[in-house]
Amino acid sequence: MSDILYHYIVTDDFDNERIDKVLSTLSDSFSRTYIKKMLDEKRVTLNGKIIKPSAIVCENDEISMLVPPAKELCIEAEDIPLDILYEDRDILVVNKPKGMVVHPAAGHYNGTLVNAVMWHCKGQLSAINGVLRPGIVHRIDKDTTGSVIICKNDAAHQSIAAQLKEHSISRIYHAIVYGILPDDNGIIDAPIGRSTSDRKKMAVNVPHAKHAVTHYYTIKRFEDDQMTYVWCKLETGRTHQIRVHMAHIGHPILGDEVYATNRKSKWKLEGQCLHAKTLGFIHPVTGDYIETDAPLPEYFQHLLDTMH
Repeated sequence: MSDILYHYIVTDDFDNERIDKVLSTLSDSFSRTYIKKMLDEKRVTLNGKIIKPSAIVCENDEISMLVPPAKELCIEAEDIPLDILYEDRDILVVNKPKGMVVHPAAGHYNGTLVNAVMWHCKGQLSAINGVLRPGIVHRIDKDTTGSVIICKNDAAHQSIAAQLKEHSISRIYHAIVYGILPDDNGIIDAPIGRSTSDRKKMAVNVPHAKHAVTHYYTIKRFEDDQMTYVWCKLETGRTHQIRVHMAHIGHPILGDEVYATNRKSKWKLEGQCLHAKTLGFIHPVTGDYIETDAPLPEYFQHLLDTMH
């Protein structure tokens, strides 16, 4: 397998910034540690020249990063049951349970979705995202449940990644949020970026924030419990987008331990009440439209049956 070339054009938002910081923002697929490794190995060029991690970029500069093929995977396949929503020779769509991490990371190398799909797919996974994320083209948070696409080969990965970049994949989430939403529907158009006060959090209207749009629709209002059941459709796909956007309009997601820390409820939940329910995309080989629907998890349905 040959190296993969990633190419970026610097916009005015990143003028006079260090190249390592710029790449960590532009390259959603790679960690900051991995980007530093690429810079140290002289795999990154600025306007055709190899540079240091501290190099300063200017508007319209061209950055190229040559990513080596994945090495032999050292992550173990594990016989973990999967709730399969759709599968063929190119792709797999699974309904991820609450508490499962999508891919391995430092201190978390077992029990992930990757460990499970490695067992299920027996080596037939795309390698574009490196040794820790075979088959992974997108992800959802540990405590978010629902649909995740797994790509079994690089061609499928490139096709699905392109659809994600174009925002043409239909992604609908269901959530229970604090408070009573006054409107039956609405649009949240607020750019999202890394928080300047806490690098583990995302925030709106921060430096280098990216365009982010979420459409929301009220399904049911629980007046007694002061909660609202909603579904949200992603127009873009930023990290923690729905969680950040709903908190931004004053209706954070029930159980969110990051963006709803000042809210209390009588329900004891581990993580946010958010479920990736519907996923619609164009099949990378057949060109057919595929749509999957992940049933609500038991805890979520119990809350809906209990609230008034």
